Amino acid sequence: MANSPSRHGQQIPAASVSTTHSLSSPRSSRTLRKLQSAHALSSNYAALSTPSLISQQRQQQRNTSSSQSPGPPQVPPLPSQQSHHRTRSNSDAIVPSYSNAGALPLRRTAVPKKAAVTLSTKDELETLVRQGPRGDVPTGLQRLRHLILCDGLDADNDGMSQLRIYVWLILLNTPPLSTDTYLDLIRRGPSPAYSKIRNDTFRTLATNPLFKRRVSEASLIRLLNAVAWRLHDAKVERMSESGKMINASSDLGSPELQHASPVVKHTQHPPTVTTEGSEAGGAEPGIYVQGMNVLCAPFLYAARSEAEAFVAFHRFITRECPGYVRGAMDGVHKGLVLVDKCLAIGEPKLATYLRSKGMTAEIYAFASVLTMCACTPPLPEVLQLWDFLFSYGAHLNILCICAQLLMMKDTLMASPSPTKLLRSFPPLQAKTIIELTLNWVRKIPADVYEELVHHAE
Repeated sequence: MANSPSRHGQQIPAASVSTTHSLSSPRSSRTLRKLQSAHALSSNYAALSTPSLISQQRQQQRNTSSSQSPGPPQVPPLPSQQSHHRTRSNSDAIVPSYSNAGALPLRRTAVPKKAAVTLSTKDELETLVRQGPRGDVPTGLQRLRHLILCDGLDADNDGMSQLRIYVWLILLNTPPLSTDTYLDLIRRGPSPAYSKIRNDTFRTLATNPLFKRRVSEASLIRLLNAVAWRLHDAKVERMSESGKMINASSDLGSPELQHASPVVKHTQHPPTVTTEGSEAGGAEPGIYVQGMNVLCAPFLYAARSEAEAFVAFHRFITRECPGYVRGAMDGVHKGLVLVDKCLAIGEPKLATYLRSKGMTAEIYAFASVLTMCACTPPLPEVLQLWDFLFSYGAHLNILCICAQLLMMKDTLMASPSPTKLLRSFPPLQAKTIIELTLNWVRKIPADVYEELVHHAE
């Protein structure tokens, strides 16, 4: 039986034939067909790359059914792996059934619901600066001021903050400025005040290593010279107006031009000689006064470019304190008088003692009034104090000086000669000064506070 011929007359290996069933049974016939197919495939290697007749018939049936009714998507055939070992017959391969969509069902990932997130102060400040207020502008500005007062701007140990210069520009209501405009002012060369600027810049915050490391003298000269050109152009424009007053809120000129013409002012006030480095001319607005170098130093330190510092500084001196940069610096002298007046209101005992020693604000507070306390280190505390001043008004600098005197009260009262102590104020403590200033505001009468608001105009 092992040597009996097959149905097609081919010899079948004896070891591959089962002897438990007769050749006439259906099972033995199927076994012989399988063995014959396997033997044919092994003898003809080219047949491995060709699908079997059954596979071709099934493929033809699938194509016919897919043309009549949409069925499951066809699965791309697997790449044939040609190997030299004996492979299984395609006629006997198990064909997987695709009863559903021909692809594995996708699981829907459950997305957790977003919980209500409260923005931190830093995120809220950044959102206000980048996107603006969600409601009206006054409400957004009020919220911005409140965040600065309560939490302050996020800064490193050197006082550097990515948001500070932009917050200042917003609080000062600074209009946009093209960098080319600033560069055009630089290309004009030395201004009429250039020599006076050079006499002051080299000693600007000379003992402050943070400022010296970040801001060069050349940058300071360029900015002050550009501001001098801008003020000079405004001055020439005023003179050409034949005594007409330019509205401070107009976009045609700078806000510092809210005074009468030079001709009228000249008849009222004779020319006076002012501090070295300043420009003479009585109450006429000048283009540079000594102390402007220190006043613009924090802008250069906090800004990310000279153009930003330029537009912020120019806006500040022409809108917030134009009286500080006039030839006679009458705004500064008014502020000194207010220091003595406010000190007498809030701390009469200390004011009386200093007056008995001949110490008035004209002697010890001139630099602090002119520079908005920028002359007193450390610089990071100055920046924090300026955040407060720009938020609620630069006129509050007068009360900040009174607050510093209050912090020195015990030392001053115990000293027989307070002059030596007041030659230089102790290091700034911005948070304490702001708290004392807010308490001092409540003590100031309405008429005196009105003087504070308008003294620098």
